[in-house]
Amino acid sequence: SRRRHTRFRNVTGVQTCALPIYVKVPLENLVGTENKGWTYAKYLLTYERTGIAGVSRSIAALKDLRRMAQTRLRNGKPLAEDPLFAARMARVEIDLENMRTTNLRVLLASGSGAAPLEMGALLKIRGTEIRQEITRLARIALGPQAQPFFAPEGITAQYLNYRKLSIFGGSNEVQREIIGKSLLEMGP
Repeated sequence: SRRRHTRFRNVTGVQTCALPIYVKVPLENLVGTENKGWTYAKYLLTYERTGIAGVSRSIAALKDLRRMAQTRLRNGKPLAEDPLFAARMARVEIDLENMRTTNLRVLLASGSGAAPLEMGALLKIRGTEIRQEITRLARIALGPQAQPFFAPEGITAQYLNYRKLSIFGGSNEVQREIIGKSLLEMGP
């Protein structure tokens, strides 16, 4: 039986909470090496957060958005020809391509067991932001038809559902703390 007092600090070094952790594990139930549980958990969290990023879902959703922008008219022209809307779509496309490349790098690193926690955090943050922006643009494209009682394919429900992505798997604020701590540990 072990008793350990765990302290958590944010990037600025301020203690955010302290939890006494009591763990009693029979030797035959021990998974891996003793006292390496957090190391194993970080490895799994990287995979979880990489999955939450939803790169392939975002690629498919962006393709649907492009199609929608070509068929929806504003002032007699396809929405895709509106400079502001086109610029926002282009920004999402650039961000998505950058995220896809980062995702491939994390997958490559994970093959050697070296997938860093902060890379999973970065993917989770950018992935959730990109998914939210794509659904936001889809609602703009649908205009009044994006209202919950009209919405084809439930785009408003999807838009609202994607708000939670910023929270589960570790809130985006916590993910930023992980990235910041990693950067501070690297030094100048």
